[in-house]
Amino acid sequence: MYRVLIVDDEPEIRQGLQLKVDWNKLGFVLVGEAANGMEAMNRLEEEEIDIVITDMNMPMMDGVSFLEAYHKVYPFLRVVVITGYEDFKYARAALRNRAKDYLLKPVTRSELTDTLEKVKQELDEERENKNQFERIKWQISEYYKEMKEHFILHLVKGSIDEEHLVHDRAKLLQLDHWDEREIRIITVGLREQTLLEDSDRPLDKLCPPFRLICRECATMFPGSPEVFYDSNYRRLIHIIVSEQDTAWPELVDKLSREVLSNIGILPFAGVGQAMRGFKQWKEGYVDALLAWNLSRNNISESSFPIEGEQELLPDEEIRIIERQLLQGDLASFENAIRTPLQKAFCISQIKFVKIFFQLYLMLEKLAGESQISLEAEEQLWIRPQLVLAFNTVDKAYQYLLRIAAKIQRRLSNEADADQSLVEAAQHFIEENYMYDLSLKMIAKRFNYNPSYFSEIFKARVGVTFIQYVNEVRMGQAVRLLEGTELSLWDIAELSGFSSASYFSSKFKRMYGITPSDYRQTIAEENT
Repeated sequence: MYRVLIVDDEPEIRQGLQLKVDWNKLGFVLVGEAANGMEAMNRLEEEEIDIVITDMNMPMMDGVSFLEAYHKVYPFLRVVVITGYEDFKYARAALRNRAKDYLLKPVTRSELTDTLEKVKQELDEERENKNQFERIKWQISEYYKEMKEHFILHLVKGSIDEEHLVHDRAKLLQLDHWDEREIRIITVGLREQTLLEDSDRPLDKLCPPFRLICRECATMFPGSPEVFYDSNYRRLIHIIVSEQDTAWPELVDKLSREVLSNIGILPFAGVGQAMRGFKQWKEGYVDALLAWNLSRNNISESSFPIEGEQELLPDEEIRIIERQLLQGDLASFENAIRTPLQKAFCISQIKFVKIFFQLYLMLEKLAGESQISLEAEEQLWIRPQLVLAFNTVDKAYQYLLRIAAKIQRRLSNEADADQSLVEAAQHFIEENYMYDLSLKMIAKRFNYNPSYFSEIFKARVGVTFIQYVNEVRMGQAVRLLEGTELSLWDIAELSGFSSASYFSSKFKRMYGITPSDYRQTIAEENT
């Protein structure tokens, strides 16, 4: 309903206008009257009004003065002028101040109704355009947030090896300045024992509001910390803060109080050690996860020192261990995980637990790619107290072997192991289409010879590797064309195409029309 104010110095005229039309039926509500322009300006200051119907010849502030005054302060207000004076100065004033219509007294019911319907149609269109603009802004904003979190998750898990890819994507997502900062990663999560005694709500149902509160606290905190979430761990959320901002402990404290106040649960927090540079974020992530697992108080800062001997295993060594498991070389695999555990155990407890965590994360990733669901006792994030039980090399070793055996059984029980791994490669492509994927890179990740991988991929999927990648990217591009107003350059960049021109040529070859024409066609179909 649009709000209408009637302005006229004659009460009977105001009353007559009220009775001439069915305001509610037309979509309007009369919010008041004013006897002159001065009263009208006062009403405009006090409440929201969409349309003013005004006379021109009035005392104190006449219609001309009112039109000039309102147009400066309320440029989007719609004004309909009604007057009994056929004087050009009134018409000129109305036009100059963009009045919607100029009607002569006595105004007929049909004239007023037609004018109001036109104004309403204009307001409806403007409101719809505004709502659509806000929806587009929200969609783009949410999409960028999703892309940013996806990129951060890849950084902390070490999924992106090529340095130039990291730099380019970080710049696109306005994260490149973080590479130069010293940062800490804070992991915050919920545990069963933190539920209050009188609470009968399942913990998993509290996860969405818990994450929302964490995000809101981080948004309001100075320094613009980054927040990311891994859907594999529904009870955890992670916050990246700048070490230069010494007030980050206040964020942890405020977050804890807000969660307790709003959902009645005490979160646990683990704070990783300070790190600098994207290459170190993986170490910082594991450190924060470890600090959270070992935290016994509701808020607990990790005090583990980061020294040379406590670094994680090199990525190349982890890839070799993965390859041994996937290829069924269990003897080599077992030796490859026992040896670093024994070495770490001899150095320090924290070194031992960090290496154990790294190996666990590797197995968890392989389980996910093989579509294996880990049981509750195999998920450290549900039962973090398990970490404290791994106080010998053999206990940690046997725990990892059980998960590895489950993965190996799944692969060996497949009628076609190549098919299983190709499906895992497809899943990886669908999750990472926005990056610069190459056949050599994917083959290396899944421990294949590039030529052999190319052959089996085409045989199993029915198209070449590059065709499949382009199809996945094009599907995402179509969603962006249909759901956002992003430029073709942005869509190409976010979909993984090297340039807007290359994207346009591939799109026209696949769909027969240009991306711009496709977007126009969709817009016309939706009108």
